[in-house]
Amino acid sequence: MGASPRFGSAFFQVKSHVLTRSTFCYPDSYFEPEDFAVANQVMPLIQQARASNSDLLDDYIEAHIHGVVSIQQDIECIVLDPIYRGSEVNTLAQKLNIPIQWHNGFELDIQTMQQHPEYRGHEYIDLAKEIAVDGRITPDILGSAVTKQGYDEQDIKKIWHYLARFGYIPK
Repeated sequence: MGASPRFGSAFFQVKSHVLTRSTFCYPDSYFEPEDFAVANQVMPLIQQARASNSDLLDDYIEAHIHGVVSIQQDIECIVLDPIYRGSEVNTLAQKLNIPIQWHNGFELDIQTMQQHPEYRGHEYIDLAKEIAVDGRITPDILGSAVTKQGYDEQDIKKIWHYLARFGYIPK
């Protein structure tokens, strides 16, 4: 599901040589962290993340790649949600001329959301009911809610948090 599913259901896997020009921080740079590392010194950040009691969607180590990122030279593959098989997203990914891999996917039913009203709030469960298809939420349904139906991106992001937190399909 990637290093930080809170930011979406697709991600790039970088080639190992990219680590030599990457720096890392924990927590997210939004929180103005004091701890930073390079790849061969990242273990203290990993230990901090593992010891954290924060939301699972917030337990990621932020990576910064320095310099130009080349799709052909720096990216190992793109990993997509299976909901995009045969879609325009899949077609566009194929044009990158890099391997495509698929994770297990995200899907969440409204009933499961209702078991966690404290997570982001009742208003987002109610909104999810409005946009759900057959009582479920998937990444493409959320994308369509913003791009085709005009729902507020920040509201849909809160529903995505529910989906990413409670809706990953295990192997």
